[in-house]
Amino acid sequence: MPTTVSMPQLGETVTEGTVLRWMKQVGDSIARDEAIVEISTDKVDTEVPSPVAGVVSEILVGEGDTIGVGTAMVVIASPDEDATAGPPAEAEAPGAEEDAPQSAAPPVIAPAPTPAPSDRPGPRKFLSPVVRRLAREHDIDPSVIDGTGRDGRVTRNDVLAYIESMKAKPEPAPVPPPDPAPAPPAAPASPTDEPAKLSRLRVRIADNMVASLRTAAHVWTSMEVDYEQVERVRQAHRESFRRQEGFSLTYLPFIARATLDALRAFPVVNSSFDQQGRTATFHQDVDLGIAVDLNQDGLMVVTVQKADDYSVRALARKVRDLAGRARSGRVGPDDVSGSTFTITNPGPYGSFMSAPIINVPNVAILSTDGIAKRPKVITTPDGTDSIAIRHLGYLGLSWDHRAFDGSVAVLFLRRIKENLETWDWEQQLI
Repeated sequence: MPTTVSMPQLGETVTEGTVLRWMKQVGDSIARDEAIVEISTDKVDTEVPSPVAGVVSEILVGEGDTIGVGTAMVVIASPDEDATAGPPAEAEAPGAEEDAPQSAAPPVIAPAPTPAPSDRPGPRKFLSPVVRRLAREHDIDPSVIDGTGRDGRVTRNDVLAYIESMKAKPEPAPVPPPDPAPAPPAAPASPTDEPAKLSRLRVRIADNMVASLRTAAHVWTSMEVDYEQVERVRQAHRESFRRQEGFSLTYLPFIARATLDALRAFPVVNSSFDQQGRTATFHQDVDLGIAVDLNQDGLMVVTVQKADDYSVRALARKVRDLAGRARSGRVGPDDVSGSTFTITNPGPYGSFMSAPIINVPNVAILSTDGIAKRPKVITTPDGTDSIAIRHLGYLGLSWDHRAFDGSVAVLFLRRIKENLETWDWEQQLI
């Protein structure tokens, strides 16, 4: 029996994806778990494996088509089936021969002319559900659109381009008044201007950031932290940690561990808010999102699932692994979806204070900014005030005022600050 492969659910909030590239064509053999198609979503570009071994019998959507979760994409026949055999003719309906009277003479059918090759329906005639819906919404006949997809299929981008071209058609010019004053000539484009098409990742980031600002009621709160306690432990274990793990011990896993404790103390910060603003979901697990810079080509949030189970050392390993795989394009849907709270870390680049945009449906995002030696007034055990040089930095929290109020934001940051300044980090590093 043939198997139909549908668009999978590639992440908790993903509802659709765009077909980037078919890696197999009709008639090609394919093994179980071998990649058959590459899909782009608003979270990640990923390859979809075949659930069965067989032969590609029919491709139902074209490259460039945007399809919803559950849409049939491709049919795979078993190896012993004829992958190129078409469906039975419509005239041979099931049961037709059995129901006909045995004594009846066969009907005389006049020969019909064979249609010319250009008149036969080909792959171009197939329209994805997204294309059909878009054409219907804009009252467009898809047959008038030149398709750029494989085999001439009309894609979603073709329909959008057609709509834009119709909008661009000039309206009939009004009758000008007598002796109109000449309009000044338009300024020519500078020869140094360099237009560039945005990458898919950049477009996704732009859409997500605008949607977040349009949805969440952003407020920003910051707090100074004295990292001297953390710094002493980092310096004491710097060389041994590098030998054992193969990379440097940064501030990030300490901050993450302190934040996980604060999220347990203030569970509303580890919740999600729906777009209509009527439902909040409180998460039992902390799935910690970490924003990763992709070598200045974009930003991706990777997720440490059930981060509460990790020590400082384990957090450092996990974040290092996820960041490396994100930069090399080897993350899967589970690595980049489902975060309940996010940390972004611009500090290594030298930032002072940052107000990041919330990674909705999260209700807050923490920014860990640069840590540097600065003078600070400290009080000695005998009550004397003095100036000391300490490792100081700022934590910035962007939070959704729909979900909670300023008192929660400040108390949450204060809990992180107290953890970083007072915990026995020697024990936490084990």
